[in-house]
Amino acid sequence: MPPLPPPLPHPLRTRAFRLLFIGRSLSLLGDAVIPAALSLAVFIATGSTAKLAIVLACSMVPKLLLLPFGGVMGDRVNARTVALGTDLVRCATQLFVGVELLGGEPRLWQIALAEAIGGCASAFAMPALAPLITGTVEEANRRRANALMGVVSSATRLGGPALAGVLILTAGPGWAFVLDSASFAVSAALLSTIRVRHVPLARRSLAADLKEGWGEMRSRDWYWTSLFAHSAWNGAAAVLMTLGPAIAFEQFDGKTFWLAFMQAGAVGLLLGSLLAGRARPRRPILTANLGLATYALPLTLLALSAPAPVCIAAYGVAQLGLGFLSPVWETAVQSAIPSHALARVTSYDWLLSLAAMPVGYALGPLAADAWGPEVPLLAAALVVGGACLATAAVPGVRRFGRPVEDTPVLTRAEV
Repeated sequence: MPPLPPPLPHPLRTRAFRLLFIGRSLSLLGDAVIPAALSLAVFIATGSTAKLAIVLACSMVPKLLLLPFGGVMGDRVNARTVALGTDLVRCATQLFVGVELLGGEPRLWQIALAEAIGGCASAFAMPALAPLITGTVEEANRRRANALMGVVSSATRLGGPALAGVLILTAGPGWAFVLDSASFAVSAALLSTIRVRHVPLARRSLAADLKEGWGEMRSRDWYWTSLFAHSAWNGAAAVLMTLGPAIAFEQFDGKTFWLAFMQAGAVGLLLGSLLAGRARPRRPILTANLGLATYALPLTLLALSAPAPVCIAAYGVAQLGLGFLSPVWETAVQSAIPSHALARVTSYDWLLSLAAMPVGYALGPLAADAWGPEVPLLAAALVVGGACLATAAVPGVRRFGRPVEDTPVLTRAEV
């Protein structure tokens, strides 16, 4: 019997990934604090939800417009350089907003401008994350690395709102932005000390690079069909986030139900990420997409006025599906997409996913005003459930299996 291969070292034993992991963890924690702090700060300063929507749009619109170009930059330039630059930009913008809020008389147009600049930086930072992981972790260990990233992302979503509440109540929302700025500064400092493998692109026109990235995506039916399912999920999530608070007050006991609902989702995300680190499905894309279809459960149950515990539990299960999908999907993409096109292909993933959210934000309230909240909730459940389940009919989704290098090592007993 041939000798068994040595077990793979844990990704955190690799210095480059360990420092990357610490930096990303800190910046994710800082970012998890910002949504609540920004919403409260702008509403207190202006007393207008319309002006709050303007500030949020200033962050989202540049991000959507620049994501494909961020993908090109992530493939042309070393991902470490891109991430380092964007961390410094976001450090400056968040610090500026924090100082504005701490000054006592914040100016809306300056906050909106800072958020727009931060949105531009995010458009270049988001596609660079996958090349950062592939450049610091060997292929056979990427599943565990992505699962670790998923766990810390879920944990920050769980603890971020609580930390935001403490900061807002004790020190004010301005310090939340100062904390986020500090997290980006530490992340940049850590990135400056590591090396990331990179295969540079040959010099070509911007249009040629965009076309090649689009072609890499279109040539894989498992990829682009799954993107439609993921986009449907984001649109349905936007519908739930806009209609959910009103339903919480109309059908249940308001704040208590909504907080329990959101915390159940955060716990589900964390458990899903932990599960993804251990499970090895034979058809990872199919399994993950079917798990994502569970988001139809809380939408349907809320529309049918099911009991509160049932709705809360269903949302936890649905978010578990999302927590499982993220590491599994990212590992599959990193193993199947050539490294020289990874950032561009990833940017299209982000673009389709994020573009669906404003649609959900707009259509959900309009449909609820016209026909009641039950109609948009059931429609969203039908769309997300149907889109995710329909991927099972795609040959590439059914055939996609884990790479040979990711096959679990047998123990002597199993041999």
